[in-house]
Amino acid sequence: MAELNKQEKVVVNGNEEEGEETRLLEGMAALDFDMLCSTVASQQAQGKWREIESSGEENAVGVLRMWEGEVVLDFMYDRRVALESACCPCYRFGKNMKRAGFGYCLLQGTVYFILLVSVCLNILAFMVTDRNCFLYLAVAFTVSLGAYSGFFRMQIKRKFNIMGTDNLLDDCIYHLICPCCTLSQESRTLEMNNVQDGTWHGRGDICIGSHSEGNRPFFELHHPHPISIKIPEPCSMQNGLNGFR
Repeated sequence: MAELNKQEKVVVNGNEEEGEETRLLEGMAALDFDMLCSTVASQQAQGKWREIESSGEENAVGVLRMWEGEVVLDFMYDRRVALESACCPCYRFGKNMKRAGFGYCLLQGTVYFILLVSVCLNILAFMVTDRNCFLYLAVAFTVSLGAYSGFFRMQIKRKFNIMGTDNLLDDCIYHLICPCCTLSQESRTLEMNNVQDGTWHGRGDICIGSHSEGNRPFFELHHPHPISIKIPEPCSMQNGLNGFR
């Protein structure tokens, strides 16, 4: 009977080890979406990874990320973001800056609003008075608005290691030619990857739940069911074997 109990314990321990291996395999199968994006990006860049320079530390290889969708073609992918970018770009710009960790939403939105209103007022003044000075001011404020928005677009790319050129002029041209589409692309990237206060959480940590539950991850809202790994008592196992006999 003692040998039978030992064999039963060995079988139980073997089942526990198989269960642990299964859980480990399941955890390994849940790949992070950022790693998938980095793999695709590395293939497009011919296998060359971008190196991030950190002060006081050696250069480290970073994960290449990508913008969510094209600037113009995917403008209406998220209609809410597209409408906010077109109808109220100052609010959308402030939200982006807050998510990326570049200041308060109200402050950044106010700066964008002042520049945008200055452009509109000078254009209106030029149409009414036909004086060239207002036209020059409108052009100056337009360039200032594009440079201001393009500078922070470049900062977003550098901070989160997003693929693209490091040329400030390209980012400024995007905001000058199609500001609504560019703001929409930045908003989609920050929201879909759950960027909060300058921290890139990735799609695997997207917060769900009602507003009362707050911005807590899924595993904090829904705890996994406990799994019992308690070894059965020898008496109960013996009674079960006697019942089979």
